[in-house]
Amino acid sequence: MTKSTIDNATGFEKRYENIGTHIFEDSNAASIAVAKEIASLIKEKQAQNKMCVLGLATGSSPKGLYAELVRLHKEENLSFKNVVSFNLDEYYPMEPDSINSYVRFMKELLFDHVDIDRDNYHIPDGTLSKAEISDYCASYEAKIDALGGIDLQILGIGGNGHIGFNESGSLQNSKTRLVALDHMTRVAASGDFSGISNTPRTAITLGVKKIMESKKVILLAWGERKSKVVRAAVEGEVTSKIPASYLQEHNNVTFILDKEASSQLTRVRSPWLVEKVEWSDRMIRKAVLGLALKLKKPILMLTDDDYIENGMSDLLAEEGASYDINIKIFNKLQNTITGWPGGKPNAEDTNRPERALPAKKRVLIFSPHPDDDIISMGGTFKRLVEQGHEVHVAYQTSGNIAVADDEAHRFASFVCDYNQHFNIESPEAINIYQQANEFLKNKKGSDIDTSEVRHIKGLIRKGEARATSYFVGLKDEQIHFMNLPFYETGTIEKKPVGEEDIQLTMDLIEKIQPHQIYAAGDLADPHGTHKVCLDAIFEAVKRLKPKPFMNDCWLWLYRGAWQEWGIEEIEMAVPMGPDQVLEKRYGIFKHQSQKDGVVFQGTDSREFWQRAEDRNKETADLYDILGLARYAAMEAFVRWHY
Repeated sequence: MTKSTIDNATGFEKRYENIGTHIFEDSNAASIAVAKEIASLIKEKQAQNKMCVLGLATGSSPKGLYAELVRLHKEENLSFKNVVSFNLDEYYPMEPDSINSYVRFMKELLFDHVDIDRDNYHIPDGTLSKAEISDYCASYEAKIDALGGIDLQILGIGGNGHIGFNESGSLQNSKTRLVALDHMTRVAASGDFSGISNTPRTAITLGVKKIMESKKVILLAWGERKSKVVRAAVEGEVTSKIPASYLQEHNNVTFILDKEASSQLTRVRSPWLVEKVEWSDRMIRKAVLGLALKLKKPILMLTDDDYIENGMSDLLAEEGASYDINIKIFNKLQNTITGWPGGKPNAEDTNRPERALPAKKRVLIFSPHPDDDIISMGGTFKRLVEQGHEVHVAYQTSGNIAVADDEAHRFASFVCDYNQHFNIESPEAINIYQQANEFLKNKKGSDIDTSEVRHIKGLIRKGEARATSYFVGLKDEQIHFMNLPFYETGTIEKKPVGEEDIQLTMDLIEKIQPHQIYAAGDLADPHGTHKVCLDAIFEAVKRLKPKPFMNDCWLWLYRGAWQEWGIEEIEMAVPMGPDQVLEKRYGIFKHQSQKDGVVFQGTDSREFWQRAEDRNKETADLYDILGLARYAAMEAFVRWHY
């Protein structure tokens, strides 16, 4: 529903959402709701003896939707006999049996598991010659028209606002065609293709015009990484720069979002601008800190006029003068800063983030990949050790898919040279090396690494993680390699968290009985490794909660190299001086396989140590802007209450 309000300063109505949005707690609940709507439409058409024409999408967003549709078919007898589907797009060129083809994607996730007729699903053909594509695209649209158009079109949204593969610059009347893929789109897909050099440069896509002709459109968006582009599409101007914004002119469209994807919408980020709110402590903090940053003013310099001119007069009416509110928020933010992440011994701890007692705590740091600990909380990690706490680190996955092939070849060769030099006869080592070498020499972009190659890559990362732990000051018995089974698929696509993953996590927590747990709270990618690892921890903690030792266990969440907690969310900020920043950098350097050309670089060309330093400096800069002490860098944490 479109939201509007009266601007407190001008008296004019301000509009925000120009597209209907529905926010769910998580992507699973959202996917179930959309599947239910599709099922109702299919049944309605069945009752009318009509075909149900669906437009389908690929990518990570609809995976949960397709899983639920399969469940409805198998457990609740939902039939797809009257369904005709048209997929949005396909990479070009692309063989249908390739691991990255959308034909394979749709068959493995949906079509092979339901009773849809083989002739009733259509996916753009990536095997055509370029000369054939124009006529093929015209016939693809003609098939849709012959069926009366698409009844319901499912969409995802790209980081640059694309729908289908209609990239920035696509016109509203664009037809089904061959398109050049935007660099950002290719980078986002490069993990699936083992690097940007192997990622297709072109694709066939349904045009914007045909999408806009659909009778109903549902766009799915999950995770914080989609939050800014969702806001631009929903609240911004209609522009070819954000093709999803064209949907503002569709008369029956809904954006289905999880909490993270909705986080930048005005009604979520600044709800007091949209409706009357209950001014809780959390809401006041969010509003005041947001106002100070918007105006680039220290908290204590904000005035009543600043509040009134920015839609916060209700807050003044309830809480009193800005002077008193400012002091309250300033003190709360100041109390988040601590140089004692494990608690300061013999100190009054009422307003400190952590308890003073016990003075020496058992600490368990979970690291999804073998370098997340040092990248995300390296300064805090080292400080906990230096301050005498019993610190353990648990590397949840091997991280093997993030090692380049030439690194694996180099290390396998080293083992053979080592054996030869020291006169160690090992035919097995030579055989493994020869098999790995032969595979890597003939490896195609879509090939899954052999078990031997995966293990070599895993050992590389294990050695780097151990070197970092030694650098920080840990002993072997404090370093734990979990190798959670969900990760070991050999591809970027992972299994959901399983019972074995949860049990391994529970066993380690129960063995150590920590007073503090640190975990990666990166929710940017709901289907990514960090999120699956976090789900395993949450479930383990939930099941262990009745245990007496859990009464003394606090769970702190850190963020990864990609982003930081919002300033209003931070509950513990650990400052670092220039020397500590350098120490953290040297710790990150221990991960040599992740330097000078990372396999999954993403859209950010900086190396991990640069991202970490910039992110920590930006957090410190925010505290400085808000009028607090100036530090070189800060690592931030949020406590999770279970």
